[in-house]
Amino acid sequence: MCLRGFAPNLAFVTVTLTASAHAAILDAAAKAHPLECCGLLVGPEGIVRNALAARNVAADPAQAFEIDPAALVAAHRAARADRDAQVLGYFHSHPNGLARPSSRDAASAAGDGRIWAIAAAGSVTLWRDLPSGFAALSYAVADG
Repeated sequence: MCLRGFAPNLAFVTVTLTASAHAAILDAAAKAHPLECCGLLVGPEGIVRNALAARNVAADPAQAFEIDPAALVAAHRAARADRDAQVLGYFHSHPNGLARPSSRDAASAAGDGRIWAIAAAGSVTLWRDLPSGFAALSYAVADG
């Protein structure tokens, strides 16, 4: 999958995360605890407008996440119908860990430029999945 309009220098651009998307990630993490939550980040380039929770279908959801393929397909279809939105990336939680990519995350990363949001201990961090590994992203939470 290729991110529309992706440019390698986007690893260093500040992303906007709507307050509702930020709250949705933290809410999904709290509801799933002690298991990992997961979902999709949707919006126009550089703006995560929605965080859509999905079922975690991993064999061991206490240690890993795998987004329900039906949710992934539905999100891509909805994004195609809305010219102002796309699937920007994914989110998941680390219920007993840190809000940074784990070795398991690194092993499953595609290097496709998508954003990964990770929730842990009541905080959220954003990362760009680059071919060279994860790069931390700064973000601002905004209304709307």
